[in-house]
Amino acid sequence: MRISITSFVLLLFCSGCGTYNSIDNFYDRHKNDDQVTAIRVPQFMLSLVSGISPEMKSLVGSTKDLRYMQFPSATPTRSRFLNNQMNGITGNSFIEVFRKNDDLKRNVVSIREKKNTVKEILVYNNNSQTGSFLYFNGDFDPVKVREMAQKEKFQDLGSHLLGQFAPGTGAPPKEP
Repeated sequence: MRISITSFVLLLFCSGCGTYNSIDNFYDRHKNDDQVTAIRVPQFMLSLVSGISPEMKSLVGSTKDLRYMQFPSATPTRSRFLNNQMNGITGNSFIEVFRKNDDLKRNVVSIREKKNTVKEILVYNNNSQTGSFLYFNGDFDPVKVREMAQKEKFQDLGSHLLGQFAPGTGAPPKEP
């Protein structure tokens, strides 16, 4: 009886740990949270997004899934929680191509690759007031992705995406 109770507790613990370990789960769990902005760009609207910048145009061509989420991160506890969640998502299955840590502030670009092609790009930013992620799924040129990460070209794409989809505004909102 002791083994089965231990096994049951272990199973519950493991299932609880894996609840956020994907972009889908994280997005679905938090898209309805207070003060969250969530954008999932449908296929037919990707051409609008390609006009944001030349870099975006080169990325969007093969994009199958594009998401952006911005969420409050105003307390150290919330910042730690979000940083840990993103670390759990990228975990062992993504390769970090850029990371900048400053206390609880984070700037991370991670990719998932298959052979010579980048399949997924996850850009996570947290400035200890606001957190955000930008996610691409498709087939991308690894050299272009690396270049964009090195030149920090991913940083402004989220705010530009908000500008394209935010109601009543054509300009990107200012981030704190």
